[in-house]
Amino acid sequence: MKVIRIVAWAAVAAVAIFMLAQKFTSSKDVGAALGGDFTLTAHTGERMSNEDFRGKYMLIYFGYSFCPDVCPLELAKMTRALQLLEDEGFDTSPLQPLFITVDPERDTVEALDDYVTDFHPRLIALTGTMEEIQDVAQKYRVYFKKRVQEGVDGYLMDHQSFILVMDPKGEYQSLFSARDNPEDMANALKPVLK
Repeated sequence: MKVIRIVAWAAVAAVAIFMLAQKFTSSKDVGAALGGDFTLTAHTGERMSNEDFRGKYMLIYFGYSFCPDVCPLELAKMTRALQLLEDEGFDTSPLQPLFITVDPERDTVEALDDYVTDFHPRLIALTGTMEEIQDVAQKYRVYFKKRVQEGVDGYLMDHQSFILVMDPKGEYQSLFSARDNPEDMANALKPVLK
């Protein structure tokens, strides 16, 4: 029964992600409605705002370090896409990978400092108070909710899973969903690196 419930939740999440991706990619006014100012705490302990990333393309993933599967897979995909570009000789410094936690209760500065070592060396992980996280999630249209599940120690976080691409002015440009692989991401990002 437990396996069936997990598979059912995964299917529901996949459908929600697909529908959200379709909504975002088909909407013409997304850029005006998605994104905004934030100030959070980086895994280094430094306070950072969206203004610190002006002039760069932000690749933003909302998730949490205790995520058992989806989050590490998506961050690994982002890392691999950047590595593919670097292997081809592209300077990826105009791209800033960001990980914003939806679980600030457990994702402390120390926890995130340890977590980022598994991914691209320029990945910046951001945390904050619950109010700060709720504010940035609302601005970027990211749903998340704490969920206690039988048979799981602690709790899980239900959340949407996609990588947002914000342009150098901080405006929405596109997104990558679970359907996109590292090669798709790398190819889509090449034009902004030329």
